[in-house]
Amino acid sequence: MTIRVAECRCGELTARCEGEPVRVSVCHCFSCQRRTGSAFAAQARFPANRVTISGQTRTYVRQADSGNHATYQFCPNCGSTIAYQLEAVPDMIAVPLGAFADPTFPPPKVSIYEARKHPWTVVLGDAVEHLD
Repeated sequence: MTIRVAECRCGELTARCEGEPVRVSVCHCFSCQRRTGSAFAAQARFPANRVTISGQTRTYVRQADSGNHATYQFCPNCGSTIAYQLEAVPDMIAVPLGAFADPTFPPPKVSIYEARKHPWTVVLGDAVEHLD
């Protein structure tokens, strides 16, 4: 079974993910832009029972556009988000792709909130689903 380990910038917080991600996506919503400090966020969803988070975390809860809540776990030392859960899919944990620091990670198959996408960004790949 494939094991992938995501780390925060200082290395104090990790997420150990077993198996292949259920979904790899890119999100262009304004909240993700603010969270990442970039034009979009990229993340992988894994079944919650296949993710083990180690290290001290802090949490931040926000209400999404849908009205559901998202709970983010981040490192209290360096501030990196290591994982988050969406109330709408409580059996999944999303891990930011950058935390894996792995250029061979599977590519995104979904690009969401494209109505808020910066016009100079393009999500390429075979069979990418583009959603507004």
